[in-house]
Amino acid sequence: MTNPPDLSFLDHPDLLPAFVGENRPRATGAGLDPHEYTRVTAALPSLTAWPEACRAAGRRHLATADRAAAQGHHRTAGEAYRTAARWFHFAGLLPDPDREAAALAATEADRAMGRALAHLDPSAERVEGASFAGWLRRPAGGGRSPVVVVVPGMDSGKEEFHAVAEALLARGTAVFAMDGPGQGVLAATSAPDPDYHHVVGRVIDALTARDGVDAGRVGVIGLSLGGYYAAVTAAHEPRVRATAVVSGPYRLDWDALVPFVTATLTQRCGSPEAARAFARRVDLSALAPAVTGPLLVVEGGEDRIPGVTNAEPLARHAPRAELLLVPHGNHLLGNALPDWLPATADWLTTQLAGGR
Repeated sequence: MTNPPDLSFLDHPDLLPAFVGENRPRATGAGLDPHEYTRVTAALPSLTAWPEACRAAGRRHLATADRAAAQGHHRTAGEAYRTAARWFHFAGLLPDPDREAAALAATEADRAMGRALAHLDPSAERVEGASFAGWLRRPAGGGRSPVVVVVPGMDSGKEEFHAVAEALLARGTAVFAMDGPGQGVLAATSAPDPDYHHVVGRVIDALTARDGVDAGRVGVIGLSLGGYYAAVTAAHEPRVRATAVVSGPYRLDWDALVPFVTATLTQRCGSPEAARAFARRVDLSALAPAVTGPLLVVEGGEDRIPGVTNAEPLARHAPRAELLLVPHGNHLLGNALPDWLPATADWLTTQLAGGR
Protein backbone atom coordinates (compact mmCIF):
# COMPACT_ATOMS: atom_id res chain seq x y z
CA MET A 1 0.00 0.00 0.00
CA THR A 2 1.49 3.35 -1.00
CA ASN A 3 -0.65 5.59 1.21
CA PRO A 4 -2.54 3.95 4.09
CA PRO A 5 -5.87 5.56 5.00
CA ASP A 6 -6.11 8.19 7.72
CA LEU A 7 -7.90 6.46 10.60
CA SER A 8 -7.78 9.33 13.09
CA PHE A 9 -11.51 9.85 12.65
CA LEU A 10 -12.09 6.64 14.64
CA ASP A 11 -11.19 8.51 17.84
CA HIS A 12 -13.99 11.06 17.48
CA PRO A 13 -16.19 10.63 20.59
CA ASP A 14 -19.48 11.10 18.76
CA LEU A 15 -18.73 8.40 16.21
CA LEU A 16 -18.78 5.43 18.59
CA PRO A 17 -22.46 5.58 19.67
CA ALA A 18 -23.57 6.39 16.13
CA PHE A 19 -21.65 3.47 14.63
CA VAL A 20 -22.83 1.05 17.33
CA GLY A 21 -26.45 2.11 16.88
CA GLU A 22 -26.32 2.04 13.10
CA ASN A 23 -24.88 -1.47 13.03
CA ARG A 24 -27.15 -3.00 15.67
CA PRO A 25 -29.82 -4.06 13.12
CA ARG A 26 -27.10 -5.40 10.83
CA ALA A 27 -25.65 -7.46 13.67
CA THR A 28 -28.99 -8.88 14.78
CA GLY A 29 -30.02 -9.45 11.16
CA ALA A 30 -26.84 -11.48 10.73
CA GLY A 31 -27.80 -13.62 13.73
CA LEU A 32 -25.83 -12.10 16.61
CA ASP A 33 -27.62 -12.01 19.94
CA PRO A 34 -28.76 -8.41 20.64
CA HIS A 35 -27.92 -8.64 24.34
CA GLU A 36 -24.40 -9.87 23.63
CA TYR A 37 -23.99 -7.12 21.05
CA THR A 38 -24.90 -4.59 23.75
CA ARG A 39 -22.45 -6.10 26.24
CA VAL A 40 -19.60 -6.16 23.74
CA THR A 41 -20.13 -2.65 22.39
CA ALA A 42 -20.97 -0.98 25.74
CA ALA A 43 -17.44 -1.67 26.97
CA LEU A 44 -15.74 0.06 24.03
CA PRO A 45 -13.66 3.13 25.02
CA SER A 46 -13.52 4.26 21.39
CA LEU A 47 -14.21 2.92 17.95
CA THR A 48 -10.57 1.88 17.56
CA ALA A 49 -11.32 -0.91 20.06
CA TRP A 50 -14.11 -2.38 17.91
CA PRO A 51 -12.01 -4.92 15.93
CA GLU A 52 -10.33 -6.48 18.97
CA ALA A 53 -13.58 -6.56 20.96
CA CYS A 54 -15.28 -8.48 18.14
CA ARG A 55 -12.29 -10.83 17.83
CA ALA A 56 -12.40 -11.47 21.59
CA ALA A 57 -16.10 -12.35 21.35
CA GLY A 58 -15.32 -14.70 18.49
CA ARG A 59 -12.61 -16.42 20.53
CA ARG A 60 -15.04 -16.96 23.42
CA HIS A 61 -17.53 -18.71 21.16
CA LEU A 62 -14.74 -20.67 19.53
CA ALA A 63 -13.72 -22.02 22.95
CA THR A 64 -17.34 -22.93 23.69
CA ALA A 65 -17.60 -24.73 20.37
CA ASP A 66 -14.38 -26.67 20.94
CA ARG A 67 -15.61 -27.87 24.34
CA ALA A 68 -18.98 -28.92 22.95
CA ALA A 69 -17.35 -30.73 20.02
CA ALA A 70 -15.04 -32.62 22.39
CA GLN A 71 -18.10 -33.76 24.36
CA GLY A 72 -19.96 -34.89 21.24
CA HIS A 73 -22.58 -32.12 21.33
CA HIS A 74 -22.59 -31.47 17.61
CA ARG A 75 -25.55 -29.08 17.41
CA THR A 76 -24.17 -26.89 20.18
CA ALA A 77 -20.70 -26.98 18.65
CA GLY A 78 -21.98 -26.07 15.20
CA GLU A 79 -24.04 -23.16 16.43
CA ALA A 80 -21.16 -21.83 18.54
CA TYR A 81 -18.73 -22.10 15.62
CA ARG A 82 -21.24 -20.21 13.48
CA THR A 83 -21.54 -17.44 16.08
CA ALA A 84 -17.76 -17.26 16.31
CA ALA A 85 -17.60 -16.85 12.54
CA ARG A 86 -20.07 -13.96 12.72
CA TRP A 87 -18.07 -12.15 15.40
CA PHE A 88 -14.77 -12.63 13.58
CA HIS A 89 -16.44 -11.28 10.46
CA PHE A 90 -17.84 -8.24 12.29
CA ALA A 91 -14.33 -7.35 13.39
CA GLY A 92 -13.78 -6.29 9.79
CA LEU A 93 -16.57 -3.73 9.57
CA LEU A 94 -13.99 -1.04 10.25
CA PRO A 95 -10.60 -0.58 8.61
CA ASP A 96 -8.07 -1.94 11.10
CA PRO A 97 -4.61 -0.37 11.38
CA ASP A 98 -3.37 -3.83 12.39
CA ARG A 99 -3.60 -5.47 8.97
CA GLU A 100 -2.17 -8.77 10.20
CA ALA A 101 -4.80 -9.01 12.93
CA ALA A 102 -7.52 -8.15 10.42
CA ALA A 103 -6.31 -10.85 8.04
CA LEU A 104 -6.20 -13.35 10.89
CA ALA A 105 -9.77 -12.49 11.90
CA ALA A 106 -10.95 -13.10 8.34
CA THR A 107 -9.13 -16.42 8.32
CA GLU A 108 -10.66 -17.34 11.68
CA ALA A 109 -14.13 -16.45 10.36
CA ASP A 110 -13.54 -18.66 7.34
CA ARG A 111 -12.32 -21.59 9.45
CA ALA A 112 -15.11 -21.24 12.00
CA MET A 113 -17.74 -21.26 9.26
CA GLY A 114 -16.23 -24.42 7.82
CA ARG A 115 -16.29 -26.08 11.22
CA ALA A 116 -19.87 -24.94 11.79
CA LEU A 117 -21.02 -26.49 8.53
CA ALA A 118 -19.16 -29.70 9.33
CA HIS A 119 -21.51 -30.08 12.31
CA LEU A 120 -24.70 -28.48 10.98
CA ASP A 121 -24.61 -29.32 7.26
CA PRO A 122 -22.00 -32.03 6.56
CA SER A 123 -22.91 -32.12 2.87
CA ALA A 124 -21.69 -28.53 2.40
CA GLU A 125 -18.87 -28.36 -0.13
CA ARG A 126 -15.98 -25.93 -0.28
CA VAL A 127 -15.56 -24.49 -3.78
CA GLU A 128 -12.61 -22.24 -4.61
CA GLY A 129 -11.08 -20.61 -7.66
CA ALA A 130 -8.49 -18.02 -8.55
CA SER A 131 -10.73 -15.11 -7.47
CA PHE A 132 -13.36 -16.62 -5.17
CA ALA A 133 -13.88 -18.95 -2.25
CA GLY A 134 -17.11 -20.13 -0.71
CA TRP A 135 -19.46 -22.83 0.45
CA LEU A 136 -21.98 -24.68 -1.70
CA ARG A 137 -24.97 -25.93 0.25
CA ARG A 138 -27.74 -28.06 -1.19
CA PRO A 139 -31.34 -28.38 0.01
CA ALA A 140 -32.63 -31.53 1.64
CA GLY A 141 -34.22 -34.15 -0.57
CA GLY A 142 -31.55 -34.73 -3.19
CA GLY A 143 -32.01 -34.29 -6.92
CA ARG A 144 -30.81 -31.38 -9.04
CA SER A 145 -31.80 -27.96 -7.82
CA PRO A 146 -31.31 -24.39 -8.98
CA VAL A 147 -28.59 -22.41 -7.24
CA VAL A 148 -28.37 -18.83 -5.99
CA VAL A 149 -25.00 -17.12 -5.61
CA VAL A 150 -24.91 -14.85 -2.54
CA VAL A 151 -22.61 -11.87 -3.20
CA PRO A 152 -21.41 -9.80 -0.19
CA GLY A 153 -20.48 -6.13 -0.14
CA MET A 154 -17.64 -3.76 0.66
CA ASP A 155 -16.97 -4.83 4.25
CA SER A 156 -18.90 -8.07 4.18
CA GLY A 157 -18.28 -11.73 3.48
CA LYS A 158 -19.84 -15.15 3.25
CA GLU A 159 -20.10 -15.42 7.06
CA GLU A 160 -22.76 -12.70 7.33
CA PHE A 161 -25.86 -13.69 5.38
CA HIS A 162 -26.88 -16.99 6.98
CA ALA A 163 -30.54 -15.94 7.06
CA VAL A 164 -30.55 -15.45 3.28
CA ALA A 165 -28.99 -18.87 2.74
CA GLU A 166 -31.39 -20.62 5.10
CA ALA A 167 -34.44 -18.98 3.48
CA LEU A 168 -33.39 -20.21 0.04
CA LEU A 169 -32.41 -23.70 1.21
CA ALA A 170 -35.80 -24.08 2.89
CA ARG A 171 -37.43 -23.39 -0.49
CA GLY A 172 -35.48 -26.09 -2.31
CA THR A 173 -32.73 -23.92 -3.80
CA ALA A 174 -29.00 -24.58 -3.45
CA VAL A 175 -26.86 -21.68 -2.23
CA PHE A 176 -23.28 -20.65 -2.90
CA ALA A 177 -22.15 -18.09 -0.29
CA MET A 178 -18.93 -16.55 -1.56
CA ASP A 179 -16.06 -14.18 -0.98
CA GLY A 180 -14.72 -12.43 -4.07
CA PRO A 181 -11.85 -10.02 -4.67
CA GLY A 182 -11.32 -7.70 -1.71
CA GLN A 183 -13.88 -9.55 0.42
CA GLY A 184 -13.70 -11.80 3.46
CA VAL A 185 -10.86 -14.28 3.40
CA LEU A 186 -9.59 -12.75 0.13
CA ALA A 187 -9.47 -9.15 1.39
CA ALA A 188 -5.81 -9.33 2.41
CA THR A 189 -4.61 -10.68 -0.93
CA SER A 190 -6.81 -9.00 -3.56
CA ALA A 191 -8.49 -5.70 -4.35
CA PRO A 192 -12.19 -5.11 -5.12
CA ASP A 193 -13.01 -5.75 -8.77
CA PRO A 194 -15.71 -3.61 -10.44
CA ASP A 195 -15.89 -6.18 -13.27
CA TYR A 196 -17.38 -8.70 -10.87
CA HIS A 197 -19.24 -10.52 -13.63
CA HIS A 198 -16.00 -12.25 -14.54
CA VAL A 199 -15.81 -13.59 -10.98
CA VAL A 200 -19.39 -14.87 -10.99
CA GLY A 201 -18.76 -16.39 -14.41
CA ARG A 202 -15.93 -18.43 -12.94
CA VAL A 203 -18.17 -19.39 -10.05
CA ILE A 204 -20.82 -20.68 -12.46
CA ASP A 205 -18.15 -22.63 -14.35
CA ALA A 206 -17.14 -24.30 -11.08
CA LEU A 207 -20.71 -25.02 -9.99
CA THR A 208 -21.49 -26.68 -13.33
CA ALA A 209 -19.28 -29.60 -12.32
CA ARG A 210 -20.98 -30.13 -8.94
CA ASP A 211 -23.47 -32.91 -8.29
CA GLY A 212 -27.01 -31.89 -7.46
CA VAL A 213 -26.74 -28.42 -9.00
CA ASP A 214 -28.64 -27.35 -12.10
CA ALA A 215 -26.24 -24.77 -13.55
CA GLY A 216 -28.87 -23.89 -16.14
CA ARG A 217 -30.89 -22.27 -13.35
CA VAL A 218 -28.62 -19.75 -11.65
CA GLY A 219 -29.70 -16.72 -9.67
CA VAL A 220 -27.70 -14.02 -7.91
CA ILE A 221 -28.52 -11.99 -4.82
CA GLY A 222 -26.18 -9.13 -3.98
CA LEU A 223 -26.24 -7.17 -0.73
CA SER A 224 -24.96 -3.60 -0.23
CA LEU A 225 -22.02 -3.09 -2.64
CA GLY A 226 -22.72 -6.69 -3.65
CA GLY A 227 -25.92 -5.32 -5.17
CA TYR A 228 -23.83 -3.36 -7.65
CA TYR A 229 -21.79 -6.48 -8.35
CA ALA A 230 -25.00 -8.45 -8.89
CA ALA A 231 -26.40 -5.85 -11.31
CA VAL A 232 -23.16 -5.79 -13.31
CA THR A 233 -23.27 -9.58 -13.45
CA ALA A 234 -26.89 -9.55 -14.62
CA ALA A 235 -25.96 -7.16 -17.42
CA HIS A 236 -23.01 -9.22 -18.69
CA GLU A 237 -23.52 -12.89 -17.72
CA PRO A 238 -26.27 -14.57 -19.79
CA ARG A 239 -26.32 -17.67 -17.60
CA VAL A 240 -27.87 -15.70 -14.72
CA ARG A 241 -31.64 -16.11 -14.92
CA ALA A 242 -32.75 -13.89 -12.02
CA THR A 243 -31.13 -11.21 -9.87
CA ALA A 244 -31.99 -9.58 -6.55
CA VAL A 245 -30.30 -6.38 -5.40
CA VAL A 246 -30.61 -5.58 -1.68
CA SER A 247 -29.54 -2.11 -0.47
CA GLY A 248 -27.26 -1.79 -3.47
CA PRO A 249 -25.76 1.46 -4.75
CA TYR A 250 -26.73 2.96 -8.08
CA ARG A 251 -23.85 5.44 -7.96
CA LEU A 252 -21.08 6.53 -5.58
CA ASP A 253 -19.87 10.10 -5.07
CA TRP A 254 -16.41 9.81 -3.52
CA ASP A 255 -16.26 13.35 -2.17
CA ALA A 256 -19.52 12.93 -0.27
CA LEU A 257 -18.80 9.49 1.24
CA VAL A 258 -18.34 9.22 5.01
CA PRO A 259 -14.78 8.62 6.29
CA PHE A 260 -15.22 4.97 7.29
CA VAL A 261 -16.35 4.12 3.74
CA THR A 262 -13.48 5.96 2.04
CA ALA A 263 -10.97 4.54 4.54
CA THR A 264 -12.26 0.99 4.01
CA LEU A 265 -12.13 1.32 0.23
CA THR A 266 -8.65 2.88 0.43
CA GLN A 267 -7.37 0.03 2.56
CA ARG A 268 -8.93 -2.68 0.42
CA CYS A 269 -8.07 -1.10 -2.94
CA GLY A 270 -4.50 -0.38 -1.90
CA SER A 271 -4.32 3.41 -2.23
CA PRO A 272 -6.55 6.51 -2.28
CA GLU A 273 -6.08 6.76 -6.04
CA ALA A 274 -7.17 3.18 -6.63
CA ALA A 275 -10.14 3.65 -4.29
CA ARG A 276 -11.27 6.78 -6.12
CA ALA A 277 -10.97 4.98 -9.44
CA PHE A 278 -13.02 2.10 -8.10
CA ALA A 279 -15.72 4.44 -6.79
CA ARG A 280 -15.99 6.12 -10.20
CA ARG A 281 -16.76 2.71 -11.71
CA VAL A 282 -19.68 2.17 -9.33
CA ASP A 283 -22.28 3.78 -11.57
CA LEU A 284 -25.19 1.88 -13.12
CA SER A 285 -26.72 4.78 -15.03
CA ALA A 286 -25.42 3.57 -18.41
CA LEU A 287 -25.66 -0.14 -17.60
CA ALA A 288 -29.20 -0.33 -16.20
CA PRO A 289 -30.96 -0.84 -19.58
CA ALA A 290 -28.68 -3.84 -20.23
CA VAL A 291 -30.07 -5.65 -17.17
CA THR A 292 -32.75 -7.31 -19.25
CA GLY A 293 -33.53 -10.37 -17.11
CA PRO A 294 -35.88 -10.53 -14.14
CA LEU A 295 -34.65 -8.15 -11.43
CA LEU A 296 -35.88 -7.45 -7.93
CA VAL A 297 -34.61 -4.28 -6.24
CA VAL A 298 -35.07 -4.30 -2.46
CA GLU A 299 -34.72 -0.94 -0.72
CA GLY A 300 -35.16 0.38 2.80
CA GLY A 301 -36.80 3.77 3.13
CA GLU A 302 -34.45 4.66 6.01
CA ASP A 303 -31.30 3.65 4.11
CA ARG A 304 -29.43 6.94 3.74
CA ILE A 305 -25.65 6.88 3.37
CA PRO A 306 -23.95 10.12 2.30
CA GLY A 307 -22.39 9.80 -1.12
CA VAL A 308 -24.49 6.76 -2.06
CA THR A 309 -27.34 6.97 -4.55
CA ASN A 310 -29.60 4.04 -3.75
CA ALA A 311 -30.66 1.56 -6.42
CA GLU A 312 -34.25 2.75 -6.87
CA PRO A 313 -33.35 4.29 -10.29
CA LEU A 314 -32.21 0.82 -11.35
CA ALA A 315 -35.77 -0.42 -10.82
CA ARG A 316 -37.02 2.35 -13.13
CA HIS A 317 -34.53 1.84 -15.95
CA ALA A 318 -34.02 -1.94 -16.07
CA PRO A 319 -36.67 -3.38 -18.45
CA ARG A 320 -37.96 -6.23 -16.22
CA ALA A 321 -37.34 -4.82 -12.77
CA GLU A 322 -39.59 -4.79 -9.73
CA LEU A 323 -39.13 -2.62 -6.64
CA LEU A 324 -39.77 -3.88 -3.11
CA LEU A 325 -39.60 -0.82 -0.86
CA VAL A 326 -39.78 -1.26 2.91
CA PRO A 327 -40.38 2.24 4.29
CA HIS A 328 -38.91 1.56 7.76
CA GLY A 329 -36.00 -0.57 6.52
CA ASN A 330 -32.43 0.61 7.06
CA HIS A 331 -29.28 -0.39 5.19
CA LEU A 332 -29.39 -4.16 4.59
CA LEU A 333 -32.87 -4.12 6.20
CA GLY A 334 -31.69 -6.01 9.27
CA ASN A 335 -34.46 -4.25 11.19
CA ALA A 336 -37.12 -5.57 8.80
CA LEU A 337 -36.24 -9.15 7.82
CA PRO A 338 -39.87 -10.40 7.79
CA ASP A 339 -40.83 -7.59 5.42
CA TRP A 340 -38.46 -8.55 2.60
CA LEU A 341 -36.53 -11.80 3.06
CA PRO A 342 -39.38 -14.35 2.67
CA ALA A 343 -40.78 -12.46 -0.32
CA THR A 344 -37.35 -12.16 -1.92
CA ALA A 345 -36.61 -15.86 -1.40
CA ASP A 346 -40.02 -16.69 -2.89
CA TRP A 347 -39.34 -14.43 -5.87
CA LEU A 348 -35.95 -15.98 -6.62
CA THR A 349 -37.29 -19.51 -6.22
CA THR A 350 -40.21 -18.77 -8.55
CA GLN A 351 -37.99 -17.20 -11.19
CA LEU A 352 -35.66 -20.22 -11.16
CA ALA A 353 -38.41 -22.84 -11.18
CA GLY A 354 -38.71 -25.15 -14.18
CA GLY A 355 -36.32 -25.78 -17.04
CA ARG A 356 -34.99 -23.44 -19.68
